[in-house]
Amino acid sequence: MVQVAVGVGPVSADEVVRVARDGAEVMLADDAVAAMAASRAHIEALAGNPTPAYGISTGFGALATRHIPHELRTKLQRSLIRSHAAGSGPEVEREVIRAMMLLRLSTLATGRTGVRPQVAQAYAGLLSAGLTPVVYEYGSLGCSGDLAPLSHVALAVMGEGQVRTADGALLPAVDALREHGLEPVTFAEKEGLALINGTDGMLGQLVLALADLDRLLALADIAAAMSVEGLLGTDRVFAAHLQALRPQLGQAVAAANMTRVLAGSPIVASHSGPDCPLVQDAYSLRCAPQVAGAVRDTVTHARTVADRELASIVDNPVITDAGTVESNGNFHGAPVAYVLDFLAIAVADLASISERRTDRFLDAARSRGLNPFLADDPGVDSGHMIAQYTQAAIVSELKRLAQPASVDSIPSSAMQEDHVSMGWSAARKLRKAIDGLTRVLAIEVLTAARGIEMRAPLRPAPGTAAVIAAVRDRVPGPGPDRYLAPEIEAVVELARDGALVAAAEAVIGRLS
Repeated sequence: MVQVAVGVGPVSADEVVRVARDGAEVMLADDAVAAMAASRAHIEALAGNPTPAYGISTGFGALATRHIPHELRTKLQRSLIRSHAAGSGPEVEREVIRAMMLLRLSTLATGRTGVRPQVAQAYAGLLSAGLTPVVYEYGSLGCSGDLAPLSHVALAVMGEGQVRTADGALLPAVDALREHGLEPVTFAEKEGLALINGTDGMLGQLVLALADLDRLLALADIAAAMSVEGLLGTDRVFAAHLQALRPQLGQAVAAANMTRVLAGSPIVASHSGPDCPLVQDAYSLRCAPQVAGAVRDTVTHARTVADRELASIVDNPVITDAGTVESNGNFHGAPVAYVLDFLAIAVADLASISERRTDRFLDAARSRGLNPFLADDPGVDSGHMIAQYTQAAIVSELKRLAQPASVDSIPSSAMQEDHVSMGWSAARKLRKAIDGLTRVLAIEVLTAARGIEMRAPLRPAPGTAAVIAAVRDRVPGPGPDRYLAPEIEAVVELARDGALVAAAEAVIGRLS
């Protein structure tokens, strides 16, 4: 079993993905245990001090003016978690919860939050046992941390609430802990607060989204190249010297990928001579690298923000280098929220240009000699007519999801928390958008494969031929109308698991 060690330094994006998606076990490194033990001494000193200290001997948020006596402080932490575990709606996906748990554990392991090592060990134990607390869709405003989602996790550590096992069974947390040899934790001063005051939910979803987009950007270049080939477009516009005239980094990468996918195409060669009457391709073909490249550059910016946030210690109050405990505003999710929204805009546009290419295949006036709707017997058969409707419906939804969440703010906690980021909401809609992009690109590949095959006896490029072969392993080739939904879903799965990109790369080498 793969294992991730969590120490004083930050976890990497790859480690987040391994824990979230691959079920990697988690262990605490010795340096983390030592750092937590040392920092706990500062909290215990403040706990014994008659001067109130926020989150240690006071209430929370707008109730921070009340000093809490020693005998009520365990109840204070327990009550905090119970009251803040106020989520509602559908359950959040297992991978998101596991990413969120690992990121909160990573902050605990720095020794800057003042929790005891046993609290951090409880998180590592849950992750390694494959136990996932039940967390609900709604409840985070993306400020003061992802409060409700993180509280549902902390509730399970207390032995309350519900968890799902590795095989999906729903159990009371106390029973699941017992079955796996884990003990509920009774939180001491500040510990409950330290478990819920972070950007871990929105950051975890950003890290997972970036991993998905790395794969989907390569697929978008493949799909665009297939459409250029099937629609008798030209690859000359992707030449490196033309891209160099506009030195946008992502554009050059996308154009180089498309050139490699189309290399050696007999279809492209068949109409590339001086007698070809076609002067310019439509924008959706000719400008594919410009759009895909801009998306790449957006992803690069988002990854920079994610890497900075992975290296951050987000808690309030936090233990400083000097050993003091200070209030701060680092829990505000604005940096993460903005790039989550930015990515949703880029995803919507990448899907939009993909849908436009698909539509060209289906219009006999623009497909350059292909049957209307790529139908086997037009009029009797409808071909891929309604596949484009499905794309259009998804793209329309993606445009709605591109509306930024981070421009909204609803004050809370009796106006103490009077400006919030809505970063969790931005993360949730980006996950939906990435699913939509996956489906739109899959339909483009499915349609382009059919269009290319209808150019026979002309043959496609080796790269596109490999992708078509991967599709044909799951879906039959051109012919009379068939039940189309399962065929679309089969290609969606090939797109989601990276099989289409892997098929091309097996022939032409790794794409950038």
